[in-house]
Amino acid sequence: MNSDTAPRCPDLWDAIVIGAGAAGMMCAAQIGQRGRRVLLIDHGAKLGEKIRISGGGRCNFTNLHCAPEHFLSQNPHFCRSALARYTPRDFIALVERHGIAYEHKTLGQLFCRDSARQIIAMLQSECQRGDVQWQMPCNVRQVSRAGDEFVVDTDRGRARAQSLVIATGGLAAPKVGATPFGYRIAEQFGLKIVAPVPALVPLAFAPETMARFGDLSGISIDAEVSCNGQHFRENLLFTHRGLSGPAILQISSYWKGGDSIAIDLLPGVDVAAVLLAAHGSHIQLDNLLAQFLPRRFCQHWCAANDALRPVNEFSAAELRAIANGLRRWEVRPSGTLGYNKAEVTLGGVDTAGLSSKTMEAKTVPGLFFVGEVVDVTGQLGGFNFQWAWASGHAAGQVA
Repeated sequence: MNSDTAPRCPDLWDAIVIGAGAAGMMCAAQIGQRGRRVLLIDHGAKLGEKIRISGGGRCNFTNLHCAPEHFLSQNPHFCRSALARYTPRDFIALVERHGIAYEHKTLGQLFCRDSARQIIAMLQSECQRGDVQWQMPCNVRQVSRAGDEFVVDTDRGRARAQSLVIATGGLAAPKVGATPFGYRIAEQFGLKIVAPVPALVPLAFAPETMARFGDLSGISIDAEVSCNGQHFRENLLFTHRGLSGPAILQISSYWKGGDSIAIDLLPGVDVAAVLLAAHGSHIQLDNLLAQFLPRRFCQHWCAANDALRPVNEFSAAELRAIANGLRRWEVRPSGTLGYNKAEVTLGGVDTAGLSSKTMEAKTVPGLFFVGEVVDVTGQLGGFNFQWAWASGHAAGQVA
């Protein structure tokens, strides 16, 4: 990529895309491949950093089971049109066309076999096919409207176009360039914002819970975590500040301040039957539980529940209560670890103001919003990338 291919002087384009992440590059490539002159602007010095660090550096680029029920939005139906018209199979075909080896891990998640950088290079190549022009790094100072044109003033000069696409993401991961720019542009043109919050983010222990379980950092448990009618069974990970791991990241998108989360520590196990079968035994309860769960966790959990005793010292009713406690361990987090640790942003540009088919603002012809900046947030597992591809593709067909 030559970041200086675009002129520094005022120029007229068919479309300007602000934000060269997943959605922005996909959109710009589609516009350019339609034969339109498109300028792609990004303030970052490095291209596609959020793509590069995703999936442990191997980019979980889509999910085979992509469906609207895996997305959160105030309008849960908004994402249907774009997702139906650009599917995981469409993106897989693109990946295969570029010769990128990939693998299926679990739950429909697809990853690059080698490196996330291959996805960045693929998107660059697609932009080159459409003769997309770049300005990067380039800071946008102001966006305005003059007649039927959008005017974008930058530190490289002024650019004008009848179509303007905002693909600047949300607030998650500010270390790789996240800003509220897209929300400001939306509000400038009269669109509403659904208040953004961190999502797919670790949860912090309250002080009392931290005192009891804070030294278990690194311990992982296969658990089912529930909150507000949603539940996920994946690994749960103890950290030095609270809880993380896929199950916690998933439930964090549904957790609201003050809520408790319920953790089934032994999903699929008849815990009461196990405990009652050992009722006459002198074995310590924590040692019995260590047959199913990490020993250190068992010691801490039993200590927190005044249960560091031999099994035969409990009544049958007490053992049933302990079983219930293991099947539904109630934890009330004190909060999330914030945008620095969040993978995505929940909320964004209100979909009530956008066309679900084109991503165009209903009251501002020529203005489009794609990707994470929109109030559509996927669950963990490649869904957010598929939304980036699908929404970018949708806008790219008309911008």
